[in-house]
Amino acid sequence: MSLGETPDAGLLEAADPLLEHRVRLAACVLLSGADEISFSRFKEVLQQTDGNLGAQLRKLEDAGYVSLRKVFQERKPVTWYRLTGPGRQALGKYLQHLRRLVARAVV
Repeated sequence: MSLGETPDAGLLEAADPLLEHRVRLAACVLLSGADEISFSRFKEVLQQTDGNLGAQLRKLEDAGYVSLRKVFQERKPVTWYRLTGPGRQALGKYLQHLRRLVARAVV
């Protein structure tokens, strides 16, 4: 049976394009297991530049997937990120798509 004949032929089109970027997906996965994560911790774990990481987190914020709060610790600004309810739902849905896609693999 070819892929075009299966009911999952549109599987990739149904995936959330915002979470297809590895940094955005990784940020959401990390946040799913934590209350909050600081920008500096994301930078350390994801090994991204300030500019790239900031741009990717901003896209998640603009979509309503993450929220942030800014505080001062020892007179230095610290930005904390949290996964929102819609972000958690989007991540769960995206992971379901990935599971279905991977289950179709023939190796």
